[in-house]
Amino acid sequence: GRESHRKEEIKQYFRSFLWSLIFTTPVFLTSMVFMYIPGIKHGLDTKVVNMLTIGEVIRWVLSTPVQFIIGRRFYTGSYKALRHGSANMDVLIALGTNAAYSYSVYTVIRAASSPNFAGTDFFETSAMLISFILLGKYLEVLAKGKTSEAIAKLMNLAPETAILLSLDEEGNVISEEEIDSRLIQKNDIIKIIPGAKVASDGFVLWGQSHINESMITREARPMAKRKGDTVIGGTVNENGVLHIKATKVGSESALAQIVRLVESAQMAKAPVQKLADRISKYFVPLVIVLSFSTWLAWFLAGKLHGYPESWIPSSMDSFELALQFGISVMVIACPCALGLATPTAVMVGTGVGASLGVLIKGGQALEGAHKVNCIVFDKTGTLTVGKPVVVNTRLLKNMVLHEFYELVAATEVNSEHPLAKAIIEYAKKFREDEENPAWPEARDFLSITGHGVKAIVRNKEVIVGNKSLMLENNIVIPVDAQDMLTETESMAQTGILVSIDGEVTGVLAISDPVKPGAQEVISILKSMNVRSIMVTGDNWGTASSVASQIGIETVVAEAKPEQKAEKVKELQAEGYAVAMVGDGINDSPALVAADVGMAIGAGTDIAIEAADIVLMKSNLEDVITAIHLSRKTFSRIRLNYIWALGYNILGIPIAAGALFPSIGFRLPPWIAGAAMAASSVSVVCCSLLLKNYERPKKLENLEIGGIQIE
Repeated sequence: GRESHRKEEIKQYFRSFLWSLIFTTPVFLTSMVFMYIPGIKHGLDTKVVNMLTIGEVIRWVLSTPVQFIIGRRFYTGSYKALRHGSANMDVLIALGTNAAYSYSVYTVIRAASSPNFAGTDFFETSAMLISFILLGKYLEVLAKGKTSEAIAKLMNLAPETAILLSLDEEGNVISEEEIDSRLIQKNDIIKIIPGAKVASDGFVLWGQSHINESMITREARPMAKRKGDTVIGGTVNENGVLHIKATKVGSESALAQIVRLVESAQMAKAPVQKLADRISKYFVPLVIVLSFSTWLAWFLAGKLHGYPESWIPSSMDSFELALQFGISVMVIACPCALGLATPTAVMVGTGVGASLGVLIKGGQALEGAHKVNCIVFDKTGTLTVGKPVVVNTRLLKNMVLHEFYELVAATEVNSEHPLAKAIIEYAKKFREDEENPAWPEARDFLSITGHGVKAIVRNKEVIVGNKSLMLENNIVIPVDAQDMLTETESMAQTGILVSIDGEVTGVLAISDPVKPGAQEVISILKSMNVRSIMVTGDNWGTASSVASQIGIETVVAEAKPEQKAEKVKELQAEGYAVAMVGDGINDSPALVAADVGMAIGAGTDIAIEAADIVLMKSNLEDVITAIHLSRKTFSRIRLNYIWALGYNILGIPIAAGALFPSIGFRLPPWIAGAAMAASSVSVVCCSLLLKNYERPKKLENLEIGGIQIE
């Protein structure tokens, strides 16, 4: 709907411009060109009544529709603005063109009623002015349309149709039919064939395949999908057939949420925009005063013979010359370029971000990100992969590894802890039925939060957990186990003790590997004068060893979610502009407290409300892209402001006739109008150049992919 509205607007401006061109061209020719062609000049100078000539009548008849029918939008625009107690560019255009038109009508009436009145009309000024402004407006809406292409591209990801399956009670397919993908309901079963787009968010019920999710997450490598895995609507199925169950449809889908995010980002005003609004508010009345003063100064100078009569062009008198200067000032000073400076750059910047997998929620987030000089990183899932794996097992008693893991997995299978899941995944490797192994039964299961678990398996008491859990249960920790624990912590790993029937039997080392390229990202941030800090809920040993591995000097460990937010506020009190980078769940208090919250690897859970910037991939390099892009966008906004303001500061004196006494240079109103239109178009084009944005060169050498953990 919005797309067709935009096309309609472009068409409308183009039509208006064409019509005004049809009427204005003969007006321009009769006043500026035909006056120098003897035969035609004689025809145009033929008198109709008294001193009224055919040329004047033609110009009057042709410029009237341009002034009142084609130029009607300027009257309605200024009426609405004045009714709300403000003045905008429409007010200036309406005043400028009406001054020229009214004076011309006055000269026509005088010429018709007086046998010896010699005056010149300015019909071409008002008509050409309106034509040029409409041309400027047309080019502007054309360029503005280009800024919102990002949304259109996202919308096109959704497939048109889907294959709906009907299943019987045993889950066998009875029939399939092709339906419009907008008709998919929650819990429908959809078939996805190789090469087709996934029709909605859901999870795999049957089949296995690889899915290319780069259009949503920007993750280049196709992701393996099998039963139980989630899929995102709009992604492309590569090689196998999948049956999926739809979970989120319509406006709930990840794609719809991304589109909403990008849309609201492009509508949100940047605080710097308020500056432009404030300037415009006082600017228009100031321009009206300036143009009136210009007219008055030149008019009085002419009446009091303040300048030689040779300065006055042969076709005018001193009043007309003064009027031309006044109108030129009013027209050239339109603040429309100022109004375009910020929104166009924000639109292009957020659009470019979206195409790079960095969703920036509007002008405020952009403005905040360009000032950032300190970043607080969460550890698990942000600096590390967030998928713990067992890397080492040491048995202290004579026992078969396979049996040892049977007991440990049976104890851990009821725990929700990520470390428990890592142990179970590792234990599956010792089983034949790797997919869904049946572990021995565990009785009297007890989970001690923050410490570990215990249960009775095969009549043996099994306790799996940390040192304090063993000591609480009066289990002696042998020296070997103690040494291994110290060793694992120094290697940024977590040590877990296993006791069977009151004796420590084994030690497991679990590691959450650091993301590839984390070290380089931290050093690039350092070179951008951005300080990096790590805040984590993990123990000191593991935290400081991860930090030293990647080059972070300041570490806060064993921090609860609210302590993370306190640390952010502390840094802000020291005068830092703080960004918080976290994976969203326990980091939301800190994401909200920071000047800019960045949620990383949000993938489908796009509605992380707390974050200002959502990094779709789990890549740390996108933190740099986000800061670099916002700095680039902001420098573009500054450039736009310098251009728009500088243009007015230079243009107003020239239009007011500052150069006329010395070199005889004068800016006729229609040229002033063309110049004003050009300034708006150039500001939009300057913003559009952001489309060529490239990430910092250092990142190109840093091709970080995701990590595959075997």
